[in-house]
Amino acid sequence: MKSNHFPFLTWLALIVIGALVPTLVTVPYFMHLIILALIWVVLAQGQNLIQGFVGYVSIAQAGFMGVGAYFSTLMSVKLGLPVWSALLLSPFVTGVISVLVGYPSLRVKGHYFAIVTLAYNMVIFTILMTYSSLTGGEAGIPNVPRPEEFRFLGWLINFEGRSNTNFYYLTVIVGFFSTGICWLILNSRVGRVLLSIRENETLAEAVGVITWRYKLFAFVMSASLAGLAGSLYAHYIGFLNPEPFGVDQSLNAILAVILGGSGTLSGPVIGAFAVTFLPEYLRIADSYRLVTYGLILVVATIFLPLGLVPVFSKLLTKLKTIFWRRHD
Repeated sequence: MKSNHFPFLTWLALIVIGALVPTLVTVPYFMHLIILALIWVVLAQGQNLIQGFVGYVSIAQAGFMGVGAYFSTLMSVKLGLPVWSALLLSPFVTGVISVLVGYPSLRVKGHYFAIVTLAYNMVIFTILMTYSSLTGGEAGIPNVPRPEEFRFLGWLINFEGRSNTNFYYLTVIVGFFSTGICWLILNSRVGRVLLSIRENETLAEAVGVITWRYKLFAFVMSASLAGLAGSLYAHYIGFLNPEPFGVDQSLNAILAVILGGSGTLSGPVIGAFAVTFLPEYLRIADSYRLVTYGLILVVATIFLPLGLVPVFSKLLTKLKTIFWRRHD
Protein backbone atom coordinates (compact mmCIF):
# COMPACT_ATOMS: atom_id res chain seq x y z
CA MET A 1 0.00 0.00 0.00
CA LYS A 2 2.78 2.38 0.93
CA SER A 3 4.84 1.54 -2.13
CA ASN A 4 1.83 2.23 -4.34
CA HIS A 5 1.36 5.74 -2.95
CA PHE A 6 5.00 6.80 -3.14
CA PRO A 7 5.43 6.82 -6.96
CA PHE A 8 2.21 8.84 -7.24
CA LEU A 9 3.48 11.33 -4.66
CA THR A 10 6.85 11.49 -6.41
CA TRP A 11 5.31 12.28 -9.80
CA LEU A 12 2.92 14.77 -8.21
CA ALA A 13 5.87 16.51 -6.54
CA LEU A 14 7.77 16.65 -9.86
CA ILE A 15 4.76 18.17 -11.63
CA VAL A 16 4.30 20.78 -8.89
CA ILE A 17 8.02 21.66 -8.89
CA GLY A 18 8.02 21.86 -12.68
CA ALA A 19 5.06 24.23 -12.61
CA LEU A 20 6.71 26.43 -9.96
CA VAL A 21 10.17 26.66 -11.54
CA PRO A 22 9.50 30.01 -13.31
CA THR A 23 8.53 31.57 -9.98
CA LEU A 24 11.47 29.98 -8.11
CA VAL A 25 14.15 30.74 -10.74
CA THR A 26 14.29 34.50 -11.17
CA VAL A 27 17.68 34.76 -12.94
CA PRO A 28 17.09 34.73 -16.73
CA TYR A 29 20.40 32.95 -17.42
CA PHE A 30 19.48 30.03 -15.15
CA MET A 31 16.09 29.78 -16.85
CA HIS A 32 17.93 29.72 -20.17
CA LEU A 33 20.07 26.78 -18.98
CA ILE A 34 17.00 24.90 -17.72
CA ILE A 35 15.31 25.27 -21.13
CA LEU A 36 18.47 24.00 -22.87
CA ALA A 37 18.61 21.08 -20.42
CA LEU A 38 14.98 20.18 -21.19
CA ILE A 39 15.75 20.21 -24.92
CA TRP A 40 18.67 17.91 -24.12
CA VAL A 41 16.25 15.62 -22.26
CA VAL A 42 14.44 15.02 -25.56
CA LEU A 43 17.77 14.38 -27.31
CA ALA A 44 19.05 12.07 -24.56
CA GLN A 45 15.83 10.06 -24.39
CA GLY A 46 16.22 9.38 -28.10
CA GLN A 47 19.85 8.37 -27.60
CA ASN A 48 18.79 6.06 -24.78
CA LEU A 49 16.37 4.22 -27.08
CA ILE A 50 19.15 2.90 -29.29
CA GLN A 51 21.97 2.91 -26.75
CA GLY A 52 20.29 1.90 -23.51
CA PHE A 53 17.46 -0.32 -24.79
CA VAL A 54 19.19 -1.99 -27.75
CA GLY A 55 22.86 -1.73 -26.77
CA TYR A 56 23.97 -0.05 -30.02
CA VAL A 57 25.98 3.17 -29.64
CA SER A 58 24.98 5.73 -32.27
CA ILE A 59 27.25 8.74 -32.84
CA ALA A 60 24.83 10.47 -35.18
CA GLN A 61 22.36 11.97 -32.70
CA ALA A 62 23.61 15.54 -33.07
CA GLY A 63 23.56 15.13 -36.85
CA PHE A 64 19.88 14.17 -36.78
CA MET A 65 19.29 17.05 -34.41
CA GLY A 66 20.78 19.31 -37.09
CA VAL A 67 18.49 17.81 -39.75
CA GLY A 68 15.42 18.63 -37.65
CA ALA A 69 16.71 22.10 -36.79
CA TYR A 70 17.49 23.07 -40.38
CA PHE A 71 14.33 21.55 -41.83
CA SER A 72 12.15 23.43 -39.36
CA THR A 73 14.09 26.66 -39.85
CA LEU A 74 14.10 26.53 -43.66
CA MET A 75 10.40 25.68 -43.80
CA SER A 76 9.49 28.64 -41.58
CA VAL A 77 12.05 31.17 -42.88
CA LYS A 78 12.25 30.32 -46.59
CA LEU A 79 8.75 28.99 -47.28
CA GLY A 80 6.78 30.83 -44.61
CA LEU A 81 5.35 27.64 -43.06
CA PRO A 82 3.87 28.22 -39.58
CA VAL A 83 6.39 27.34 -36.88
CA TRP A 84 3.99 24.93 -35.19
CA SER A 85 3.64 22.98 -38.45
CA ALA A 86 7.43 22.94 -38.91
CA LEU A 87 7.86 21.69 -35.33
CA LEU A 88 5.42 18.85 -35.93
CA LEU A 89 6.90 17.87 -39.30
CA SER A 90 10.59 17.93 -38.30
CA PRO A 91 10.62 14.58 -36.40
CA PHE A 92 8.80 12.84 -39.26
CA VAL A 93 11.22 14.15 -41.90
CA THR A 94 14.19 13.24 -39.70
CA GLY A 95 12.68 9.78 -39.22
CA VAL A 96 12.37 9.25 -42.98
CA ILE A 97 16.02 10.19 -43.50
CA SER A 98 17.06 7.89 -40.65
CA VAL A 99 15.28 4.98 -42.37
CA LEU A 100 17.39 5.54 -45.48
CA VAL A 101 20.66 5.57 -43.53
CA GLY A 102 19.65 3.13 -40.80
CA TYR A 103 18.62 0.23 -43.01
CA PRO A 104 22.15 -0.43 -44.37
CA SER A 105 23.89 0.69 -41.16
CA LEU A 106 22.16 -1.82 -38.90
CA ARG A 107 23.56 -4.70 -40.94
CA VAL A 108 26.79 -4.19 -38.97
CA LYS A 109 27.21 -4.57 -35.23
CA GLY A 110 29.27 -3.30 -32.31
CA HIS A 111 32.07 -0.85 -32.97
CA TYR A 112 31.43 -1.00 -36.72
CA PHE A 113 27.95 0.43 -36.21
CA ALA A 114 29.37 3.25 -34.09
CA ILE A 115 31.93 4.07 -36.80
CA VAL A 116 29.26 4.10 -39.53
CA THR A 117 27.03 6.48 -37.54
CA LEU A 118 30.06 8.65 -36.80
CA ALA A 119 30.58 8.94 -40.56
CA TYR A 120 26.91 9.93 -41.01
CA ASN A 121 27.26 12.70 -38.44
CA MET A 122 30.36 14.00 -40.22
CA VAL A 123 28.58 13.91 -43.60
CA ILE A 124 25.57 15.83 -42.23
CA PHE A 125 27.84 18.40 -40.57
CA THR A 126 29.85 18.85 -43.78
CA ILE A 127 26.70 19.36 -45.86
CA LEU A 128 25.35 21.94 -43.41
CA MET A 129 28.69 23.75 -43.41
CA THR A 130 29.41 23.76 -47.16
CA TYR A 131 25.96 24.07 -48.75
CA SER A 132 25.88 27.74 -47.78
CA SER A 133 23.40 28.82 -50.46
CA LEU A 134 20.69 26.96 -48.50
CA THR A 135 21.98 26.61 -44.94
CA GLY A 136 23.96 29.82 -44.66
CA GLY A 137 27.12 27.82 -43.94
CA GLU A 138 29.24 28.96 -41.03
CA ALA A 139 27.55 32.39 -41.06
CA GLY A 140 24.28 30.66 -40.22
CA ILE A 141 20.65 31.74 -40.49
CA PRO A 142 19.57 34.71 -38.33
CA ASN A 143 16.10 35.69 -37.12
CA VAL A 144 14.70 32.19 -36.76
CA PRO A 145 11.09 32.79 -35.66
CA ARG A 146 9.57 31.52 -32.45
CA PRO A 147 6.22 29.69 -32.36
CA GLU A 148 3.17 31.81 -33.09
CA GLU A 149 0.97 32.98 -30.26
CA PHE A 150 -2.36 31.27 -29.58
CA ARG A 151 -5.21 31.37 -27.10
CA PHE A 152 -5.78 28.61 -24.56
CA LEU A 153 -8.78 28.78 -22.19
CA GLY A 154 -8.93 32.51 -22.74
CA TRP A 155 -5.20 33.05 -22.05
CA LEU A 156 -2.97 34.49 -24.77
CA ILE A 157 0.15 32.31 -24.98
CA ASN A 158 2.99 34.34 -26.45
CA PHE A 159 6.56 33.08 -27.05
CA GLU A 160 8.11 36.39 -28.09
CA GLY A 161 9.84 38.90 -25.84
CA ARG A 162 12.51 38.55 -23.18
CA SER A 163 10.47 36.30 -20.89
CA ASN A 164 11.04 32.61 -21.61
CA THR A 165 8.38 31.32 -19.24
CA ASN A 166 6.03 30.06 -21.96
CA PHE A 167 8.88 28.45 -23.87
CA TYR A 168 9.94 26.74 -20.64
CA TYR A 169 6.48 25.19 -20.28
CA LEU A 170 6.62 24.12 -23.94
CA THR A 171 9.92 22.30 -23.38
CA VAL A 172 8.56 20.71 -20.19
CA ILE A 173 5.57 19.34 -22.12
CA VAL A 174 7.80 18.02 -24.92
CA GLY A 175 10.20 16.54 -22.33
CA PHE A 176 7.33 14.68 -20.64
CA PHE A 177 6.05 13.62 -24.05
CA SER A 178 9.40 12.13 -25.13
CA THR A 179 9.82 10.37 -21.78
CA GLY A 180 6.25 9.04 -22.05
CA ILE A 181 6.94 7.70 -25.54
CA CYS A 182 10.00 5.85 -24.23
CA TRP A 183 7.98 4.52 -21.28
CA LEU A 184 5.31 3.15 -23.62
CA ILE A 185 7.95 1.49 -25.80
CA LEU A 186 9.80 0.01 -22.82
CA ASN A 187 6.61 -1.46 -21.33
CA SER A 188 5.39 -2.97 -24.60
CA ARG A 189 6.24 -6.16 -26.44
CA VAL A 190 8.57 -4.14 -28.66
CA GLY A 191 10.44 -2.93 -25.59
CA ARG A 192 10.90 -6.47 -24.31
CA VAL A 193 12.30 -7.50 -27.70
CA LEU A 194 14.68 -4.53 -27.70
CA LEU A 195 15.96 -5.52 -24.26
CA SER A 196 16.41 -9.11 -25.41
CA ILE A 197 18.52 -7.87 -28.33
CA ARG A 198 20.65 -5.91 -25.88
CA GLU A 199 21.18 -8.94 -23.67
CA ASN A 200 21.77 -11.54 -26.39
CA GLU A 201 21.06 -10.69 -30.01
CA THR A 202 22.15 -14.10 -31.28
CA LEU A 203 19.70 -15.88 -28.99
CA ALA A 204 16.90 -13.50 -30.04
CA GLU A 205 17.56 -14.34 -33.68
CA ALA A 206 17.68 -18.05 -32.85
CA VAL A 207 14.13 -18.00 -31.46
CA GLY A 208 12.81 -16.33 -34.62
CA VAL A 209 12.99 -12.60 -33.88
CA ILE A 210 13.73 -10.51 -36.97
CA THR A 211 16.10 -8.29 -35.03
CA TRP A 212 16.94 -5.77 -37.75
CA ARG A 213 13.33 -4.58 -37.85
CA TYR A 214 13.29 -3.81 -34.15
CA LYS A 215 16.73 -2.20 -34.29
CA LEU A 216 15.59 -0.04 -37.20
CA PHE A 217 12.47 0.97 -35.26
CA ALA A 218 14.59 2.07 -32.27
CA PHE A 219 17.03 3.90 -34.56
CA VAL A 220 14.22 5.78 -36.33
CA MET A 221 12.49 6.74 -33.08
CA SER A 222 15.83 7.89 -31.68
CA ALA A 223 16.48 10.07 -34.73
CA SER A 224 12.92 11.45 -34.68
CA LEU A 225 13.30 12.64 -31.10
CA ALA A 226 16.64 14.19 -32.05
CA GLY A 227 14.93 16.03 -34.92
CA LEU A 228 12.26 17.31 -32.53
CA ALA A 229 14.96 18.51 -30.12
CA GLY A 230 16.77 20.26 -32.95
CA SER A 231 13.61 22.03 -34.06
CA LEU A 232 12.95 23.26 -30.52
CA TYR A 233 16.56 24.40 -30.22
CA ALA A 234 16.48 26.40 -33.46
CA HIS A 235 13.25 28.24 -32.65
CA TYR A 236 14.36 28.93 -29.09
CA ILE A 237 17.86 30.29 -29.82
CA GLY A 238 16.71 32.30 -32.85
CA PHE A 239 19.98 31.80 -34.73
CA LEU A 240 21.19 28.67 -36.44
CA ASN A 241 24.60 27.53 -37.67
CA PRO A 242 26.15 24.02 -37.93
CA GLU A 243 28.39 24.30 -34.83
CA PRO A 244 25.96 22.69 -32.32
CA PHE A 245 25.54 19.61 -34.51
CA GLY A 246 29.10 18.30 -34.68
CA VAL A 247 30.43 14.96 -33.48
CA ASP A 248 31.35 16.42 -30.07
CA GLN A 249 27.66 17.04 -29.34
CA SER A 250 26.82 13.44 -30.28
CA LEU A 251 29.47 12.32 -27.80
CA ASN A 252 27.85 14.56 -25.17
CA ALA A 253 24.50 12.85 -25.84
CA ILE A 254 26.19 9.48 -25.25
CA LEU A 255 27.74 10.82 -22.04
CA ALA A 256 24.38 12.14 -20.85
CA VAL A 257 22.92 8.63 -21.10
CA ILE A 258 25.93 6.97 -19.45
CA LEU A 259 26.22 9.57 -16.70
CA GLY A 260 22.50 9.50 -15.85
CA GLY A 261 21.97 5.77 -16.21
CA SER A 262 21.84 3.82 -19.47
CA GLY A 263 18.66 1.81 -20.04
CA THR A 264 16.58 3.75 -17.51
CA LEU A 265 13.89 6.38 -18.08
CA SER A 266 15.12 8.84 -15.48
CA GLY A 267 18.80 8.49 -16.41
CA PRO A 268 18.67 10.63 -19.57
CA VAL A 269 16.83 13.34 -17.63
CA ILE A 270 19.50 13.48 -14.94
CA GLY A 271 22.29 13.18 -17.51
CA ALA A 272 20.85 15.97 -19.68
CA PHE A 273 20.84 18.41 -16.76
CA ALA A 274 24.34 17.28 -15.76
CA VAL A 275 25.94 17.86 -19.17
CA THR A 276 24.17 21.22 -19.46
CA PHE A 277 24.95 22.68 -16.04
CA LEU A 278 28.32 21.09 -15.23
CA PRO A 279 30.34 22.85 -17.96
CA GLU A 280 28.75 26.18 -16.99
CA TYR A 281 29.72 25.86 -13.34
CA LEU A 282 33.28 25.02 -14.39
CA ARG A 283 33.66 28.33 -16.21
CA ILE A 284 35.14 29.80 -13.02
CA ALA A 285 38.31 27.89 -13.95
CA ASP A 286 38.06 28.57 -17.66
CA SER A 287 41.63 27.53 -18.51
CA TYR A 288 41.09 24.07 -17.00
CA ARG A 289 37.37 23.77 -17.67
CA LEU A 290 37.50 21.06 -20.33
CA VAL A 291 40.18 19.10 -18.46
CA THR A 292 38.17 19.22 -15.22
CA TYR A 293 34.98 18.31 -17.07
CA GLY A 294 36.67 15.31 -18.66
CA LEU A 295 38.10 14.12 -15.33
CA ILE A 296 34.70 14.36 -13.66
CA LEU A 297 33.14 12.28 -16.42
CA VAL A 298 35.91 9.67 -16.28
CA VAL A 299 35.67 9.36 -12.49
CA ALA A 300 31.86 9.17 -12.65
CA THR A 301 32.02 6.46 -15.30
CA ILE A 302 34.50 4.40 -13.23
CA PHE A 303 32.88 4.74 -9.82
CA LEU A 304 29.26 5.05 -11.00
CA PRO A 305 29.04 2.48 -13.81
CA LEU A 306 25.25 2.40 -13.55
CA GLY A 307 25.03 6.20 -13.63
CA LEU A 308 23.50 8.59 -11.12
CA VAL A 309 20.10 6.87 -11.04
CA PRO A 310 21.05 4.37 -8.27
CA VAL A 311 22.33 7.26 -6.14
CA PHE A 312 19.03 9.13 -6.49
CA SER A 313 17.08 5.88 -5.95
CA LYS A 314 18.83 5.26 -2.63
CA LEU A 315 18.18 8.86 -1.61
CA LEU A 316 14.48 8.56 -2.48
CA THR A 317 14.26 5.26 -0.61
CA LYS A 318 15.67 6.90 2.52
CA LEU A 319 13.26 9.82 2.17
CA LYS A 320 10.43 7.34 1.69
CA THR A 321 11.39 5.48 4.86
CA ILE A 322 11.57 8.72 6.87
CA PHE A 323 8.23 9.88 5.44
CA TRP A 324 6.35 6.71 6.35
CA ARG A 325 7.94 6.46 9.80
CA ARG A 326 6.58 9.91 10.62
CA HIS A 327 3.09 8.93 9.44
CA ASP A 328 2.87 5.49 11.07
